[in-house]
Amino acid sequence: MPTEAQVAGGHKANINNPNTSQESKDRSQKILDNEFNGGDVPKAGDQENKNPGNVAGGLKATLKNPNVSDEAKESAKERLNQM
Repeated sequence: MPTEAQVAGGHKANINNPNTSQESKDRSQKILDNEFNGGDVPKAGDQENKNPGNVAGGLKATLKNPNVSDEAKESAKERLNQM
């Protein structure tokens, strides 16, 4: 089931897509205005009910990824220590 942020994001993308009809854009704008406070919804990543185990796993993966900067690794290490 998509989150409100994902649904609103889809309507925002439709409005900015040059390949969709004006009728479709108008419908998306109406939905954003009526159901999503004009599109002002929390971002999908802003949810506070994230699984801490998944977050820790992602941070640990960051530490081991050779393509990640030292700065990002330091930030991940600090966040892990705060958990």
